[in-house]
Amino acid sequence: MRAAVLHEIGQDKLEVLDDVEAVGFGPGKVRIRVRATGLCHSDLSAMNGVLPQPAPFIPGHEGAGEVVDVGDGVTGLKAGDRVLVCWLPACGACPSCRRGQTHLCLAGFMNAGTPNFKRPGGDVFGFAGTGTFTEEVVVGAGCAVPIPDDVPFEIAALIGCGVTTGLGAAINTARVEAGSSVAVIGCGGVGISAVQGARVQGAAQIVAVDPVASRREAALRFGATEAVSPDEFADARQRITAGEGFDYVFEVVGKSATARTAYENTRRGGTLCIVGAGALDDHFQVNMFELFFDEKRILPSMYGGGDVLRSYGRAIELWRAGRIDLESMITHRVRLDGINDALDQMRTGTSLRTCVEL
Repeated sequence: MRAAVLHEIGQDKLEVLDDVEAVGFGPGKVRIRVRATGLCHSDLSAMNGVLPQPAPFIPGHEGAGEVVDVGDGVTGLKAGDRVLVCWLPACGACPSCRRGQTHLCLAGFMNAGTPNFKRPGGDVFGFAGTGTFTEEVVVGAGCAVPIPDDVPFEIAALIGCGVTTGLGAAINTARVEAGSSVAVIGCGGVGISAVQGARVQGAAQIVAVDPVASRREAALRFGATEAVSPDEFADARQRITAGEGFDYVFEVVGKSATARTAYENTRRGGTLCIVGAGALDDHFQVNMFELFFDEKRILPSMYGGGDVLRSYGRAIELWRAGRIDLESMITHRVRLDGINDALDQMRTGTSLRTCVEL
């Protein structure tokens, strides 16, 4: 089958090959024919080594498709079912799951160390234990989440990561209050979802901050009340909050420099929500006096900070009700052969989300 493979960490191009085989099918596993997958910035981060990932590997973790076959012991799924791919399934038995923090379950991460593809030259890993830049993937049954018939594959794919992450940061983690002021730093697919989450929660002012003009323009269409470049952020803070700072600031870039900017633009007693996935050696620093004196809440948000199955269902209901716009987030569509052009569009910020149709 065909798949897009990164041979070595640090390469910026994927090679589309037709000699890849999905492996590992058996008890408790599901084989999925991928129909659509989104490009998430985490895929780039894994390619360049910011996020740890063994190579060679197939990127992609934001996918949806049809069940081809189910292994022994799998219940609730059958061939032909429409599903989205959950890259962080909950085991239901670990301490995090028993506490109700299923998004912190580590079982899914364990899958990342086991190759789930092979080529004549050897094993190939799937990013985050999945790898959706391919025609078929074998995953644990918990990774295959049924979707209603009225949800298109490309919409389901977005819900599988970016939408759930951004919406959840605003709704689950920060719990944005109605009438509050919000700033979102970084307005790709996840940032735009955070903007929409803040709007759903009833924020009065939502300032989108991004260096790319087209992303700022998009943020306004998705609910931001104002969109500024990083150089204009200080002025926006002064005008909107009288210099006090915003009630909530979301960092959706994954860099210590923007996290520090976010901290400085959060009001005393306000909430800084860290959504971006950064590097192991990039350290965010605050001094002990300001940490005590300013009493700003620093809240990391992992995969939207809540039960992902509930979050998927909520996103679908909000989309059905017209409360969030997911179709317009897909700004580009490509086939697998166009994957490298799509990656370049993400690097330059010309796309919010590109849908790869398989």
